[in-house]
Amino acid sequence: MQLQQQISAERLQEKVGREILVIIDEVDEEGAIGRSMADAPEIDGAVYLNGETNVKPGDILRVKVEHADEYDLWVAGFN
Repeated sequence: MQLQQQISAERLQEKVGREILVIIDEVDEEGAIGRSMADAPEIDGAVYLNGETNVKPGDILRVKVEHADEYDLWVAGFN
């Protein structure tokens, strides 16, 4: 499992600084949570849009990846 975490972290780290498409799955008072267009809900990692509340589930956004860990991405700004 540790090897898989390392591989996943390295792959996601390559996305930092790049723009990706994200579909929004849920929104609350803290922001939105979605997934990249290549990820499956409830299986793959999440994409966090902290503070972004002016979106709704189903919206598709182009965002810039700012941070990554072993499974998840944090993004900012969208078009």
